[in-house]
Amino acid sequence: MSNYKKPSITVDIIIFNEKNNGNNGITKNKELVLIKRKNEPFRGHWAIPGGFVDYGELVENAALREAKEETGVDVKIKKLFGVYSDPKRDPRGHTITIVYMANGDFSKMKADSDASDARIISFEDIEDLNLAFDHKKILCDVFKELK
Repeated sequence: MSNYKKPSITVDIIIFNEKNNGNNGITKNKELVLIKRKNEPFRGHWAIPGGFVDYGELVENAALREAKEETGVDVKIKKLFGVYSDPKRDPRGHTITIVYMANGDFSKMKADSDASDARIISFEDIEDLNLAFDHKKILCDVFKELK
């Protein structure tokens, strides 16, 4: 078998407050959790919580693990939102991300692991933030669907 270059796989988790669910089962106030990255690339930029899928790990389990590691929040996955695969989305190399929408209890939120801060952000605030990777596009796509 030949050696082929393979992309890395990550998960990103859009976490909405479980106490503010609307009819769509996701959110009624358009608030979500973002983390401030502690490490490069994009150190100091805001990002959707997420990270790399470990070898042998289900992507759903990676999403649950990464949400907890970065925000302290236990989440319930509500929906697979989409897959983003632009080879240029991550300066470390070709990385495909699987994006989930989830609910969690914001009262348990705290920055942890790779995050220097965790904050509740409304969609209207994202224009003023330095966002990592292609997270502005992902968030805009999410909120287009929620309208």
